[in-house]
Amino acid sequence: MNWDVVEGNWVQFKAAARIKWAKITDSDWDQVGGKMDRLAGIIQERYGYKKDQLAKEVDEIVSKWKQAPSDK
Repeated sequence: MNWDVVEGNWVQFKAAARIKWAKITDSDWDQVGGKMDRLAGIIQERYGYKKDQLAKEVDEIVSKWKQAPSDK
């Protein structure tokens, strides 16, 4: 998982991740603030994921960005 890509595109990631992980509240997202360890803790608490499952799903979101056509 390349977390640097996520941190650099936090607003876009958060929008996509809110759809995938609907149990995470706005307050939770504010707490995460782009930090992987914070997100991992919340995801584990709400969904029971292990870090490798989180990494896989984050990579899927990032992969979709790379495949999406550019608006330019």
